[in-house]
Amino acid sequence: MLDATNRSGGTATASPRAAVTELVTAVPTAAPIPSLTRAGFASRCTRALLSPWSRLSLLVALLVAAASTMLLFEPQRLLTHGWPPQLGGAAAAVVFAGAYGLCTVAFVPRPLLNLAAGALFGSQVGLGTALVGTVLGAGVAFGLGRVLGQDALRPLLRGRWLKAADGQLSRHGFRAMMVARLFPGVPFWAANYCAAVSRMGWPTFLLATALGSVPNTAAYAVAGARASSPTSPAFLIAMACIAVPALVGAVVAWRKRHHLRAR
Repeated sequence: MLDATNRSGGTATASPRAAVTELVTAVPTAAPIPSLTRAGFASRCTRALLSPWSRLSLLVALLVAAASTMLLFEPQRLLTHGWPPQLGGAAAAVVFAGAYGLCTVAFVPRPLLNLAAGALFGSQVGLGTALVGTVLGAGVAFGLGRVLGQDALRPLLRGRWLKAADGQLSRHGFRAMMVARLFPGVPFWAANYCAAVSRMGWPTFLLATALGSVPNTAAYAVAGARASSPTSPAFLIAMACIAVPALVGAVVAWRKRHHLRAR
C-alpha cells in the first residue's frame, strides 16, 4: 500500500482512496427539478386540506355561516307576514320545501317550520311539503356530516353515553332513528349529525326519517292550519298529539338515563 509520503522524504503522494474521494466530492450534485418540487408541495397541501380535521373545520364554518344567515333572514316572519305574493300554487310548495330543508340544516326548529307549512298551505299540502323538506334537510345534513365530520369525530367516541348512542345507531339504525323522530326529545339536527358519525346507511336513515316524522309533522301542520280557531276539535287533537309524544319521550329518556348510570 502507498503511504501519504514516501520513505525517502520526497514529496507527498495521495493514496488511491483519497484520490477517489476528491473526485467524488468534485462532481456537482444535481439540482432538484422544479416541477417535482412543485408537485410535492401541491401534494402536501392537498393532503392537509383533505385531512379529517380540515374537513371538520369546513363543516363548522359552513354551519356557523348558515346559522348566521338564518338569524338575519328571520324565517319566523313567515308566520306573521305570510308567503310572498309573487309565488303561488305548486311553485310556492316546491320553493318552500327547499327552503325548509336548508333551514333545518341551519338549526331552525322544525316545529316552527311545520306550523308555517300548515298556515301557508293548509293541512294536507302543508304536511306533504313539510315532509319533503324534512327528508331533504336530513339528507343534506347527513351528507355533510358523513363527508366532512365522520373521520375526525369517530375516534373521539370514548364516553359511555357517546358509545351507547353510536352502538344503537350503528347496530339498530332503523329502530333508533324511528324512535328519535317519533319522540321529539332529540333535536332534529342533533339526530342528523349523530347518525352521520355512526355507521348507519343512507337508505336506513332516509326511510326512518320519512316514516318517523309523519305523526309529529302532521300534528304541527294541522295546528298551523287551524291556528285561527284554537277551540276547534282539530286544533285541540293536534295539540294533544304534540304533547303526548313529548311527555312519553321525556319519561323514556329519564328511564334510559338511570339505566345507563346503573351500568
